[in-house]
Amino acid sequence: MFAKLLTLTALVVVCGTATATVETDNGAFGLRVVRDSRAAPKANSAVAPAHRALEVSTGKDGTPCAVCTLLIGVLEQYIEVHNKTAEETLEKICDLFPNKTKDACELAVKVFGPKIIDNLDKKFSGDRICQELNICSGQCRLFPESTADLAFPFVPSDSPSPLTDLPAICNISVFKPICDAISRFGNDNEPLDDHDGDGFSPVATFRGSDWRGKDCNDYKSEYHPGALPIDSDRDVDSNCNGIFGVASDGTPYEEKFCSDTARNGVVVLGDSASAHFHIPPNYLTAANIDGTTFENLLTVAENEADWPMFSATTGFDTNDTRFVHDITGSVNSTYLTLRNRNRCIHRDYQNIAVNGARSGAMNDHIQQSMSRNQSTDLPVTLMYALIGNDVCNGHIDDYVNHMTTPEDMKTNVLGTLDYLEKTLPKGSHVTMMGLADGMILFDAMHDKIHPIGQWRQDVTYANVYDYLNCLEISPCGGWMTTNATLRNLTQTRANELSMVIKDIVDNATASSAYSNFDVFYFPNPIVDILNEWVAKGGEPWQLIEPVDGFHPNQFTQPLVVEKYFQWAEKNGYPLIPEINPNNAAIEAQFGDQGGY
Repeated sequence: MFAKLLTLTALVVVCGTATATVETDNGAFGLRVVRDSRAAPKANSAVAPAHRALEVSTGKDGTPCAVCTLLIGVLEQYIEVHNKTAEETLEKICDLFPNKTKDACELAVKVFGPKIIDNLDKKFSGDRICQELNICSGQCRLFPESTADLAFPFVPSDSPSPLTDLPAICNISVFKPICDAISRFGNDNEPLDDHDGDGFSPVATFRGSDWRGKDCNDYKSEYHPGALPIDSDRDVDSNCNGIFGVASDGTPYEEKFCSDTARNGVVVLGDSASAHFHIPPNYLTAANIDGTTFENLLTVAENEADWPMFSATTGFDTNDTRFVHDITGSVNSTYLTLRNRNRCIHRDYQNIAVNGARSGAMNDHIQQSMSRNQSTDLPVTLMYALIGNDVCNGHIDDYVNHMTTPEDMKTNVLGTLDYLEKTLPKGSHVTMMGLADGMILFDAMHDKIHPIGQWRQDVTYANVYDYLNCLEISPCGGWMTTNATLRNLTQTRANELSMVIKDIVDNATASSAYSNFDVFYFPNPIVDILNEWVAKGGEPWQLIEPVDGFHPNQFTQPLVVEKYFQWAEKNGYPLIPEINPNNAAIEAQFGDQGGY
C-alpha cells in the first residue's frame, strides 16, 4: 500500500488534510530536482541522531498517521527555513498550491490551523503534534523526540479527532471527479476518458495517453494504436501512427512504408516499478519548496504518482520542459528503441502496470485491461515484470505467510500465459522478468538521510523503514527492514519465485506450448546494473528513488532497457527487429506523426 499512500500524500498535501485512507495489498504511500541528467544527485550519508526505540504497534494508526506526520514535519521545517511564525506561515501556505486546490487547502487550515499553531509554538515534534490531534496513537515515531516532547508528556484527551469535523476528501468539490475516476481506472485500470471503449484515450492522465498510445478517434473503436490498417489507411489514419494517404504512384503510404516490416507494439504487464512510481523529493524537502514545487501536483495524483511516460518499457516523453522540476534523468525505453527502428509503430504502447500488483491480481483481472485483438490488431512485444510484490507486504507479525508461495506463483503465471495465448496476435513475443534482488535496498540506503530529514539531518532511511513497518504500511517490510533475518527470508522466496518463472519458460519453449507467441526468461538485471554503476564511480543509492527508498529511479530506467537489448542480442532472441529503411521517408512525409 506504500504506492497508494504516496499517491494519497500528493492529494493530501494539496488540501492539507489526512481525511482519506486507501487500502491495497502492501500498505502505504507519496517527488524531482533538476540537475544535469548525466550526473546523479547527491545524498547526505550522515547518520541521524538516535531515535527512541519503537514500540510494538497494532498498525491501527496507519495511513492517516503517516500523512499527518509527514505534512507537519515538512511544515515545521518550512517555518524554520523561512524564519516565520507558525501563524504567518499558515496564513500564506495555500499560495504554494495550484489555484484549483486553494479552497480545499483553506478549509484544512481553518479546521486544523489553531491547534497546529498552538503545538508548533510549543516546539513539539511532528509525531507529537499528530498525537495531540488524535490522529496518531504515539506508538510509532518518525522524528527524534524534541526537548518539549520530553518535558511535557502527552496527556490523552477525550476530544474527537479533527478528522471527524472534515468532509471526506472525495466530498470536496475539486477532488470528487478524481475520486470518481479512481473507482474506474483504479479498479479496472482502464482510461477514464474513453468514449468508444477501445481502451485508448486522447486525454493524457487517468490511464490515458501517458499510459497507452493516444487515440486518434475516440468515437470509433476500430480506430486505435496497434490496429491493422483499414483499407491500408488510404483516407484516414486508423491505427493512429500518423501514416495515411496515397503516394503519387497510387500506393497507400501505410502499404509503401510499413507492410513489409515487423510492426510489434510494446506492452508491459507489471507493478509500480514498471509504472515508474516516483514522488518528487522537493515535496518533502522544506528548503526547496517554493511557488513552482506543486505546479504538477494534480497530474501526479491523476497518474497515481506513476510516470509511465518516462518508464523503461513505454517511456516516450523526453521531459524537456514541463516536468523538469519533478524528475531527473535521461529517458529511453523498449518502445522508443523499437519505434526508432521502425516509425510505423508510433504510439503503439500500453503500460498495464499497477502499484502493488502481484501475480494473483495480474491473473485475476489486471491483464484483462490490455487492449489487443487477435484478428484485428498487430502483434506485440510484451514484458511481464512483477519484480517484488509477491514477496512484499506490510504484515510484519506474520510476514512469510503473506508471501506468494511457489505453487501459487506457478498457477498465476500459467494462468497469465494461457490468457495471452487467447489474446495476443500471432507473431508476438513475451519476455518474463525474474524478481529483483531487494537485498541491495537496505545495504544502499539505510544510513543515508531521507529527504524528510534533510533540513535537520535527523531522519535516515532506516528510521523511515522502521516507522512504516511499525505502522504496518511498508511497501516491502521484508526488504525494507533492520531485521537481517527477515531480509534474507524475503530474498530466498524471491529467488524461489524467479526459478518458478524460469522453469515455466523452459518447459514452454521445449514443448512449443504456445502458438501465438514465443516466450523468454530475462533474469532481473538490477544487480548487474548496480555493479556496473559502482565500477564507473557511482554509488548504489543513486539508482534508487529518494522518497520511497524502494523503486528504481529515472537514472535506472534506461539502464534496464540497455540490459534488456544486450541480453536479447547476446542470446540471439528475435526481439530486435530490422531497421525500417523507410524511416527517413516517413519523417520527411509525416514529421512527428502527430506526436503524443
